[in-house]
Amino acid sequence: MNDVTHILEKIKSAKALDFGDIFNKSIELYKKSWLYGFLFQIFVLIVTMPFIIVLYVPFLMAIIAESEKGNVNPDVFETLFAGFTGLYLVFFILGILAATVFQLALQAAFFRMIKNIDYGMEVKVNDLFYFLKGRFFGSVTWLTLAIIGISIVAALLCYLPLIYAIIPLSFFTIVFAFNSEMSIGDIVKVSFNLGTKKWFISFGLFFVTYLIVVFLTLLTCGIGSLFLSPFIYLPFYFVYKQVVGFEENNPVDLVE
Repeated sequence: MNDVTHILEKIKSAKALDFGDIFNKSIELYKKSWLYGFLFQIFVLIVTMPFIIVLYVPFLMAIIAESEKGNVNPDVFETLFAGFTGLYLVFFILGILAATVFQLALQAAFFRMIKNIDYGMEVKVNDLFYFLKGRFFGSVTWLTLAIIGISIVAALLCYLPLIYAIIPLSFFTIVFAFNSEMSIGDIVKVSFNLGTKKWFISFGLFFVTYLIVVFLTLLTCGIGSLFLSPFIYLPFYFVYKQVVGFEENNPVDLVE
């Protein structure tokens, strides 16, 4: 783990990054890590699917039933909303939060795995569950709440701040992944410093990789997203690696 002050000094004195170099390295690392990225997406899908079903199936059933009658009555949807009690909504929101915490924990572990892959070390599937250990639960939960809170505030400010904030927010998980003992406040500080310092190149890489993933996902009728979505994370890994780096050029411990 790096000292916070030391990390901030590295960010402040960071040299310019090469867009093409990072993009090419991301492609090469993707070739080595795509299987674990696919498994990451599968595990996230397994956890979130029940909540998607609970939320959307009643609406789909209502739409189908109304379509069979030849018209759609808005009162049906008002009745459906009324059926969602306050207690149900509370449990549903808590469930979504739990799923988000699970996803963030997997994503942080995925970053640690791709570092080991980058350094030519062996990784295992169960390494994806590294941050699901009890001692990380509080940190992962608070980090999730911080991301949600900052996103909501940025969105309420007419969305323009959200365009800026999306880059620093994207570094939250990777900073946590390699500095899990750091306080949430320090993770936020480091992420915003790094995201601000390297905003343009990070946004450019994000924009290009996102367009590629969306295009190939449409080309494969949606199936490709399971294989391609993790590619979006790789440029952020290389930005972090080239700006902050790691204390030692050895693999991170995934089996503590």
